[in-house]
Amino acid sequence: MRNIWVICEKELRSYFTSPIAYLLLTIYAFIFGYFFWNMLGYFVIMGMESQMRGQSMPMNVNEQVIRPLLSNVNVIGLFLIPIITMRLFAEEKRTGTIELLATSPVRDMEIILGKWFAALLMYCSLLAFTAINLIFVFHYGNPDWKPVAIGYLGLILEAGGLLAIGTFISTTTKNQIIAAAVTFAVSLTLFVLDWSAGFETATWAQVLAYLSITRHFESFAKGLLDSKDAIYYLSTIVLGLFLTARSMESLRWRS
Repeated sequence: MRNIWVICEKELRSYFTSPIAYLLLTIYAFIFGYFFWNMLGYFVIMGMESQMRGQSMPMNVNEQVIRPLLSNVNVIGLFLIPIITMRLFAEEKRTGTIELLATSPVRDMEIILGKWFAALLMYCSLLAFTAINLIFVFHYGNPDWKPVAIGYLGLILEAGGLLAIGTFISTTTKNQIIAAAVTFAVSLTLFVLDWSAGFETATWAQVLAYLSITRHFESFAKGLLDSKDAIYYLSTIVLGLFLTARSMESLRWRS
């Protein structure tokens, strides 16, 4: 466990000693802030118009602000996760330090978990920035905190799966741009797999829909903790890390 933490700390430090972390934090904070401002403004206007018309339209902060906000944040990760994972192993291969890792006494899984945890913590730090906006919602709107917590759990689990896939892809090339592009392509594919279920009812379409990573986020966005969705994300994480381990094993044999 100590080796995992040492590798994780080293990787996490490398994010913040380069412009990557600050660029990601700035982009994430700006886009999330823009989404938050628009949805909160729409919510306020709808409430004012309802009062002016003398209507008693029920206003729900969780349903009308936080739920669509989390769904949009889900899309932001599609563009930022490839940037987080592209350097994990590709940079090691480019600089030649991958041979040192492959021949070191540290086990492959410790290296993989250390790098993956660092990427996950980097993503969690992006999510932490969004809490600044939600402070205002909780101060003035009094929403239910449980659906918010479940929604954030879904974002972390989904990101964990995509980060595991990106980690594997990073082991297959020494070019960071290629690693980021392929990770984005795979992530985008997983995002849109359920589109076919909108017009096709065949078994293959339903299977593709089930494999869609966004299909399993819907329950989390609603504040519902569904075990099958959690298992799907955990399975994606395990699969991505397993493929990374096999790729690392081949690198070790070649070294």
